[in-house]
Amino acid sequence: MGKTAEAIAEGVSIASAAARLAVRNHILVETIAHDTPFDVATTAPFAHDTLIALAEEQEAAAALAKRQRKKAWGKFTDPDGTHDYRDRDMRNLRKRHRQYVGVAKELRRIAEDPHAVRTLVEQSRDAAWGDVEANLQRRLRVEGMRPDLDPDYEKMRKARMQSLRLVDLPRLAAHRRHLADDAEPAEAVNGPPSPRASGIDLSELDA
Repeated sequence: MGKTAEAIAEGVSIASAAARLAVRNHILVETIAHDTPFDVATTAPFAHDTLIALAEEQEAAAALAKRQRKKAWGKFTDPDGTHDYRDRDMRNLRKRHRQYVGVAKELRRIAEDPHAVRTLVEQSRDAAWGDVEANLQRRLRVEGMRPDLDPDYEKMRKARMQSLRLVDLPRLAAHRRHLADDAEPAEAVNGPPSPRASGIDLSELDA
């Protein structure tokens, strides 16, 4: 395999990973946020369109490289910047153009292959389910962790207590005032009452 072919293969691999990420996120949004049952057939069009969009990006990059090559032809002065190409850059720009075109062509081929699209959807589904499983396991570990079993408990306790005092308790106090509907105009000027005014004794939290 030549260097150009290797570069095209690497580009296709990177684009395929980006496509899997996009399809995975789509599956998570549809199944969790929108409560839509997962189905390969209904997800396949999104995967197809994602591959086509990535191919179009590569084609745009190829067109840019072509314009840059034409602009660089016959220029032998020192460049003014990173993308101010000269005649000596013609070979690299031509190589880039071939690589972009090759990646775009392969992505379009994959997009029109039902089996390849289905494989992409299934891989994305597995990644999505893996994320869900990892999040559930992490949540269960955190919520089920006892202080004596958490090696970082003492180290993080101060930060948790500060967050409780500065964020959670003032929010709770404001919520109680809203429910009681007894807020005074002065409170809007002076800010929310202290956590102790909300009926919670912080000394109990430091135990």
